[in-house]
Amino acid sequence: MSKSIVAALQIGSLPGGKADTLDQILSYETAIREAGAKLVVMPEALLGGYPKGEGFGTQLGYRLPEGREAFARYYDNAIDVPGAETDALAALSERTGADLVVGVIERSGHSLYCSALFFTPQAGLAAKHRKLMPTGTERLIWAKGDGSTLPVVEGEAGRLGAAICWENYMPLLRTAMYAKGLDIWCAPTVDEREMWFATMRHIACEGRSFVVSACQVQDSPAALGIKVEGWADDRPLINGGSVIVGPLGDVLAGPMTGGRGLLVAEIDTADLVRARYDFDVTGHYARPDVFELVVDERAKPGVRFIQ
Repeated sequence: MSKSIVAALQIGSLPGGKADTLDQILSYETAIREAGAKLVVMPEALLGGYPKGEGFGTQLGYRLPEGREAFARYYDNAIDVPGAETDALAALSERTGADLVVGVIERSGHSLYCSALFFTPQAGLAAKHRKLMPTGTERLIWAKGDGSTLPVVEGEAGRLGAAICWENYMPLLRTAMYAKGLDIWCAPTVDEREMWFATMRHIACEGRSFVVSACQVQDSPAALGIKVEGWADDRPLINGGSVIVGPLGDVLAGPMTGGRGLLVAEIDTADLVRARYDFDVTGHYARPDVFELVVDERAKPGVRFIQ
């Protein structure tokens, strides 16, 4: 079957932490089943949290003790991969028959990574992608991924890959992923801006693939009982904007703003051949005689022991 239902689950991390957030994800099992979804994409940093507005006590040249305490709390709320949370998500994938792509904060040693985890009904935790380049002050708290986690997963709805938030603005990463022959480009994010909507349409059209982008929603500082410097008290910290786009840039569903829920659309991967008739970005439209991209997919640990 080339036709299937795909979905973006637009929810946000809960103030109570990862256990409450996991319960929130699991509460959508019936909705996923009733929609008949074969793929559900969830937002960036959903399990583990995106602490928008948090400075972690850092000034240029020094760090304050309260910032170290804030990081310790954030570290405790991250998840191990694999771990109890990934077991629960694998079971959800098996029960619903849907592939899941979930944004998490992954704890590895004493470093944190912003990652996208892939689950399939057959394999459970099938793969992960670590964000290659955290954006701005995200670099204070997240380590950089390397080329070893650029997977393509054979899913229920098609061949899946992922780029997280502003990775989607990296032309060479996009080119590398296009060359892997994706059917569905998954884009977990916390970017609520109008420009993000334009970016998702551009990537769908450029890559001639379906795009499923899932964005978090977070209440206003006033509703959360906090103060965020430079942010209006009554403005949502993250206002959603999840969207599903076809391979010619046509919007199939969304953007969903301001609310929580499952955004769904039917796709037909047979449309990809027709879409690539006049533009196959790393195929017949490429110019390898002029341009060449080399991608290093080796793992790059900080320490290697050679016997």
